[in-house]
Amino acid sequence: MKRILVCLDASARASFVLQTAADLARRASAKLHLLRTVGLPPEIDEEMFVHAAEPILQTLTKKAEKELDELARDVPPELLEGKSVRVGTPWDQICTAAKALDCDLVVIGSHGYSGFDKILGTTAGKVVNHCDRSVLVARPTPR
Repeated sequence: MKRILVCLDASARASFVLQTAADLARRASAKLHLLRTVGLPPEIDEEMFVHAAEPILQTLTKKAEKELDELARDVPPELLEGKSVRVGTPWDQICTAAKALDCDLVVIGSHGYSGFDKILGTTAGKVVNHCDRSVLVARPTPR
């Protein structure tokens, strides 16, 4: 295993997902690429707000880059290969990035920011079903 794609969001569980991936990378002598995705909230009709969409996405991207930089501080430099923010549907962007970066493994949280699906998050479930790479779903131990 050479490269692990770590899918992060703005949830409190992002640190857990990152630590899980870092531990695995250390053991496998692999490198980490950290990924955040951003998109318009589903309640915003992009066609209806076409002129407002671009500034909103720019703001969301800058915020995601800052959050990713903060999380990256916890990664030993020898493990961190890169980080990126992609705009679009999260599961699709994750699968596309995994292939483009030639990742051997995708690490994603069981459910994140929205927390709507208590069994397996919508994004994680779609990545498991659609990604052509192996996927590790990181789930914190119940308290």
